[in-house]
Amino acid sequence: MTQVGPDQSASLEKTIARSEHLEKELVANPAKFRVLTGDRPTGNLHIGHLFGSLASRVRLQDLGVETFILIADYQVITDRDGVGPIKERVYSLVADYLAAGIDPTRSVIFNHSAIPALNQLMLPFLSVVTDAELRRNPTVKAELEDTGNRPMSGLMLTYPVHQAADILFCKANLVPVGKDQVPHIEMARVIARRFDERYGRVNPDQPVFPLPDSLLSQGGAMILGTDGTKMSKSKGNVIELGMTADETAKILKKAVTDSDRNITYDPVNRPAVANLLLIASLCLDRSPVSLADEIGDGGAGALKRITTEALNETLKAHRERRTEILADPGHIHDVLAQGNLRASDVAQATLNEVRTAMHMAY
Repeated sequence: MTQVGPDQSASLEKTIARSEHLEKELVANPAKFRVLTGDRPTGNLHIGHLFGSLASRVRLQDLGVETFILIADYQVITDRDGVGPIKERVYSLVADYLAAGIDPTRSVIFNHSAIPALNQLMLPFLSVVTDAELRRNPTVKAELEDTGNRPMSGLMLTYPVHQAADILFCKANLVPVGKDQVPHIEMARVIARRFDERYGRVNPDQPVFPLPDSLLSQGGAMILGTDGTKMSKSKGNVIELGMTADETAKILKKAVTDSDRNITYDPVNRPAVANLLLIASLCLDRSPVSLADEIGDGGAGALKRITTEALNETLKAHRERRTEILADPGHIHDVLAQGNLRASDVAQATLNEVRTAMHMAY
């Protein structure tokens, strides 16, 4: 387990406090913010995404916050030998976005590989970071450890810089993330500052890039897999949004609980039981404690039945919309095309500013 030192703890506390302040600012002045968020198309979205990132994106959109949603298709190959069925997965993501309530006329949905100007920012950004800084990034360190210190690809090593380009190309000043992703936002801030210091400005009164803030995610990040551990498609412990009601029931029937028949909400000592209670409570808009009290001695069987019924009812409308959307691939293509056009315009304008600041506009 990674040890967290006092400096890291203090930094995280500041990030949490800042995030809480930003939540209030979002409600009071949503037009002040531009958000960048997104997903890698490595598989289908699951219920953790629905209660976490998707719900957050719809909320921000409905508040009136300008939102860019990135499908990070280039990032699929940072830690994989191939792209897999990537078009199918990209279309699946778009279908879930639309089914969840993302409005492509208010939020920009786009994909990495279609925005050359975004990716061109990698070159000047790489010039302001060091090899040692990249290797200290938690994601890069974890990848190096997972591969037994075998040589990693240049793309994996520069992954934090690519993420910075994703954020800074549209001058996003707010990025919804989990606590484990905060170092990536810090890297984007470092790159924005160093670009200003090294290359200068177009407008003397402000840097080319704003310093983005982290907006710490809630809700879905707390949901575990059906085995009581972190959700992972490779473990087969997720409930995908595109699964049928019967498939969902089958998975939940096999979900891990424990031998204590009395159902209580105790995330520390009974994480698997608490997880099912949390899922049901999110669906029913109830407290997991009150739900546990209601089930009482009903045991795991009653808990799984209630969770299954609540989840399937919650997902019913989403699944119906998702099926309709996937039946019209032309519409999905148009949504991406329109989003890519808008993102490309923004990226090109930013790249023009970068070239001007670097005295390369000739």
